[in-house]
Amino acid sequence: MSWRDEIESVFGAPVAGATQVQGGDLSDLLRVTLQTGRVLAVKRGPYVGTEARMLRAMALAGAAVPDVLHNGGRLLCLEWLDETAPAGAEAWAALGTGLRRMHNSRSADYGWPEDYAFGAVAIENAMLPDWPGFWAERRLAPCLPALPADLARRVETVIARLPDLLPAQVDGALLHGDLWTGNALFSGEDAYMIDPACYHGHSEVDLAMLELFGQPPDSFWRAYGPLEQGRDARVPLYQLWPALVHVRLFGAGYHGMAAGLLDRLGA
Repeated sequence: MSWRDEIESVFGAPVAGATQVQGGDLSDLLRVTLQTGRVLAVKRGPYVGTEARMLRAMALAGAAVPDVLHNGGRLLCLEWLDETAPAGAEAWAALGTGLRRMHNSRSADYGWPEDYAFGAVAIENAMLPDWPGFWAERRLAPCLPALPADLARRVETVIARLPDLLPAQVDGALLHGDLWTGNALFSGEDAYMIDPACYHGHSEVDLAMLELFGQPPDSFWRAYGPLEQGRDARVPLYQLWPALVHVRLFGAGYHGMAAGLLDRLGA
């Protein structure tokens, strides 16, 4: 059955039009309009079932995410959300409130029941009870074989220091896992989180990622609430992994970003 036939069978209406939309690295994204006028965000790819389960977990934790309308095999249908730009203070506050609510959903162990990926970069999520061990074994160490030798040596130095740089036990928050500003969709005064890469870990991971390519305004931080003591020192450590992923995906153009973070970590 084609994706078009599946949609028409599930929603009981013919597809009137479909437009390719710029999406993530894992799935094709279409804006599909039914003859009834209903509009869907339709994803096709090998990980859409995992994404559906992540979105449902986030929704259960009280986060604002697109509604999962259908998931079958390699097809995922979500509600279509119209984006408003630029985001105002109210929308940023809504993101802060929703993120704090999601982070309050906790787990005793760190990780996720399923592995995932950023494009060609695999994400290992097998659960571990020790947070520095998780950040070393599931995040930084898997990058080493794919890095230039100079970066790899410096990352190894950071890995050896992780027991001193990170607390052994953290809050085990439900994380979005890839919360850069492009994965926050602002619609009016509302804010939705899209394209998750969920796992349980330190809530500061999402905050550090949100600061990697920009700086949320004060309204976000006021709505999110109190931050942990010593967070500033951990920001470059939590930004290092996405920087290394960018080196692996996009090459030397992100070498400087990773090197700068390692400089801040004294490696």
